Amino acid sequence: MNPTATGAADLLTSEVANARQRIHRTELALQRTEEMLAENLALCSRIRAAVEAADRLVKIDPPSFEGRRAG
Repeated sequence: MNPTATGAADLLTSEVANARQRIHRTELALQRTEEMLAENLALCSRIRAAVEAADRLVKIDPPSFEGRRAG
């Protein structure tokens, strides 16, 4: 093999290795993003349930405004 071909092959090998590393990092980032999305959806569901429960409580026993002065 001539030196030019060897240099080109080395460059190609290096570029492929870099591309594989980028793919791996991207896959890890995507996995973490999916985990965070799942956590956020679960939290959203819990918040929604708490708000709905609070709404039901207010309908059962509305807050009394007697004795409060406007102002």
